[in-house]
Amino acid sequence: MPVYESIKHADNKIKISESNKNSVIFGWDKVLAFLADKVKSGANTVAIDGWYGINFEKIAVALKGKIGGKVTLLPATDLFVSREKIVEYNAEYVTEDPGFGKVNTKGVLEDILDAKKVEEFKKALKSGDKVIVYGVAASIKAFEKLLDVKCYVDNTHQKVQWDMWTGKLESFGSTKPTKNYNWKEYHYSDYYMLKRQKDYMYGAMDYYIENYFEDDLVLVPKKAYDEIMKTLVKYPIHEVKIFSPGPWGAYRYEQMDYGVEGLSNNAWNKIAGPELRILIDFGGERSISMPMLNAMQYGKELVGELIDKKYPGLFPLDIWLDDGWHPTKQPAERISMPMHIHPSSKYVADHFNEPLGRYETYYIAEAYEGANTWMGFKDDADIEEWERLCEDSQNIKPIENWKDFIANWKSKEGDLYLIPPGTMHGHGGNQMVLEMDTNPSINGTEYSFFEYDFARPSWDDEKKSMTGKPLKMHLEHGRNMEKTRRESWVKDYLLSTPEVVKWTPEYYIDRYKSYSVMPYHVERIHFEKKGEYSTEGKFMHMVTLTVGTKVTLVSKANPEFKAECDKFQTLVVPASFGDYEIINEEGGRATCVIERWKQG
Repeated sequence: MPVYESIKHADNKIKISESNKNSVIFGWDKVLAFLADKVKSGANTVAIDGWYGINFEKIAVALKGKIGGKVTLLPATDLFVSREKIVEYNAEYVTEDPGFGKVNTKGVLEDILDAKKVEEFKKALKSGDKVIVYGVAASIKAFEKLLDVKCYVDNTHQKVQWDMWTGKLESFGSTKPTKNYNWKEYHYSDYYMLKRQKDYMYGAMDYYIENYFEDDLVLVPKKAYDEIMKTLVKYPIHEVKIFSPGPWGAYRYEQMDYGVEGLSNNAWNKIAGPELRILIDFGGERSISMPMLNAMQYGKELVGELIDKKYPGLFPLDIWLDDGWHPTKQPAERISMPMHIHPSSKYVADHFNEPLGRYETYYIAEAYEGANTWMGFKDDADIEEWERLCEDSQNIKPIENWKDFIANWKSKEGDLYLIPPGTMHGHGGNQMVLEMDTNPSINGTEYSFFEYDFARPSWDDEKKSMTGKPLKMHLEHGRNMEKTRRESWVKDYLLSTPEVVKWTPEYYIDRYKSYSVMPYHVERIHFEKKGEYSTEGKFMHMVTLTVGTKVTLVSKANPEFKAECDKFQTLVVPASFGDYEIINEEGGRATCVIERWKQG
């Protein structure tokens, strides 16, 4: 699936000490010269470790050239066992399930390293020669006392995904793109081993290196990196939006001036979540890029103490913006999402080793002519017949009477649909949906069980047309999770209405009625000049501007900690942020929708 990004107004402008700011080195040649000087000054052993998708060899060879003289290069790819053994190790996590795998909850890189090779590397590091170890696993714990300089080169989730989809990814132990690499290896096993090595390197590294642009490096000394991250979680945080075309993709994004080139329609638009990247402007030569999940080093400050203890490492909330505007009238089969359901926490724990189910809401941010949402089965629907038809169809043969089964609801701006696990649903088009979810996975793996997608072709981004293969369904999981919620029950329990919980002459806050299993509240704050609210030191707020043009969210205790927010942009407000104001920068009425955990 192709992914497009928008960096418009995505910079996180923070202030750090002058000494740490000035210690950061920008530029390929300058970074390599700095590391070479370390070696020339007596540091014999250098490790260049990092995430997937980095050209470690290019960096190591260039560094060797800067050092000059005799330098031994040790590729960490040699440390790994054979590809066949790695595939065998990962088989438990890849599973035979065609759609999902099982999380490797305890695995580390050392599980798939050759012990003899590790000992050979240790001898080379003890030799007294100048040695550069490079690649994933270059700085494992076994080498810790033998390395004079330890670097960690980071990469973002989208870049790795793109390498994987285009067949360019070099997996563990590989020096060339890995053939027949199963995407589930990355999402369910490799990712977690990489993450555990990164978690170790946060404490062990001497330098963090950003390599977002192929021929550019930014070296951040550990002291500066630590201050950057500690400071970041004192501010409201922007993330870089991502966009993806798809079979129900629409065109409102073209009118929103996001600065996205090459996007032909917009099916998925994610504006906040764990797998996005962030841009940090600390006053250096340029902003640096890194994964949002790096901020989870400070989980208590970011997501709150309760979440940090209950779901270690998990960023628990997602925000999507589901485009639904079309210039001409279109049939439901073109503009609707697939009919699908989401799993509960118990289901993802039992089947995928994940910590949290997917509990979803649709907030209608804009409604156009014909705005509608599919949710629940009709009261008289024969659900066994629905299941039989889906099985017979396999999303290849159309189900001509599919509308006889699924209830349809007309939408207006401000409507909120609660979608607990097991509820059949789908965005029906002709509306802009602010989709707020729980995030079940540390790495952002998405859990939607598709049952029917109208047997339509999917999007082919190379041909720029709906000529791709139809989407695959997840019928077994769908049947397992289907709760057979019907239209009359949906009307009584899942069509939510707001209730004012605080009113002042300047602003007011309302909260939508919830359903017992939903773990978060959806609230709104309405104002013309400014509003006030608080994270209370324990609730992370996901704040999205849905009415208005631009607001600034600023800490009342320390006005230096602030960030601007454009329409349909989300700010992640750390749980530790406390009391804040939202100031309307453009005048007129403004509304911010807030997603936040119920318990803290």
